[in-house]
Amino acid sequence: MPLTIAASYRARARGLLGRDGLTGALLLTPASGVHTFRMRFAIDVAYLDRRLTVLDVHTLRPGRLGRPRLRSRHVLEAEAGALERWGVRRGVRVVIAPGPSAPPPSSVR
Repeated sequence: MPLTIAASYRARARGLLGRDGLTGALLLTPASGVHTFRMRFAIDVAYLDRRLTVLDVHTLRPGRLGRPRLRSRHVLEAEAGALERWGVRRGVRVVIAPGPSAPPPSSVR
């Protein structure tokens, strides 16, 4: 699945706003909570710890505020239903692998 990483303040603030859907997933880092205000579609949200282990998974409809998770350092967002299809659930460790066109890790900012 394609993964977009939002690591800057600006990218995290923009998130999925203004989109009608999402192919793949969006990783917000660092992040401990999210909201779906002004969003057009429901999303799955997985809260991840420092080691990318899933702490909790929820589906949020538009106009909702997700409660921040204390140990969460990253948040993975996808269209509603996607995380269940991909097997992302509490206790699973997420692995991020570079794609064929991705730059080497040393040049990622």
